[in-house]
Amino acid sequence: MTGSETASARTPARAEPMMKGRQADSARRRKRVLAALDKAAADGTEISVSAIARAAAVDRIFFYRHRDLLAKIHALEAAPLPAEAGAGPAVTRASLQADLLAAHERAIRLNARVQQLEKRLSEALGEQAWRESGLGAPADIDALSQQITRLEQQVVDLQLQAEERNEELSAARAANRELMAQLNATARRR
Repeated sequence: MTGSETASARTPARAEPMMKGRQADSARRRKRVLAALDKAAADGTEISVSAIARAAAVDRIFFYRHRDLLAKIHALEAAPLPAEAGAGPAVTRASLQADLLAAHERAIRLNARVQQLEKRLSEALGEQAWRESGLGAPADIDALSQQITRLEQQVVDLQLQAEERNEELSAARAANRELMAQLNATARRR
């Protein structure tokens, strides 16, 4: 054997205790994770990768190297929370997310309504301040202005009627003159 072959033959012998130590550490971590999962399921506390990692004092990456533990966490996450006696239907994560989404949409609608009401209030307060400051016309002046506008329209209508009647009268007078002229002309010929 050469020097490099002896070194490579000894490497597995030296690595074996390290591998066993790593496996033992991994087994201890698995036990802590399983215990934390059982405790969280029994207590009804939050079951998520982060929560279980904190409770078991392991890194979250540990779950991605041990897919069976990750699958168990996801299964417990999706399972309904333990219902108390007579408390009603079980609550699932999906139902809680649906409730959260509905609450979020309701909050958006309420926010839009609040903005609409704030705008209306602002306009009303602005109008009131305008009137109280004396810059705007008082309500009775507005009513009088409207009445003046109506009366002016009536005057225009009456003027048009008077002009039409004057034209009719002028036409009747002209016809009357012609008839009188014809009568006078026939009376002179006799």
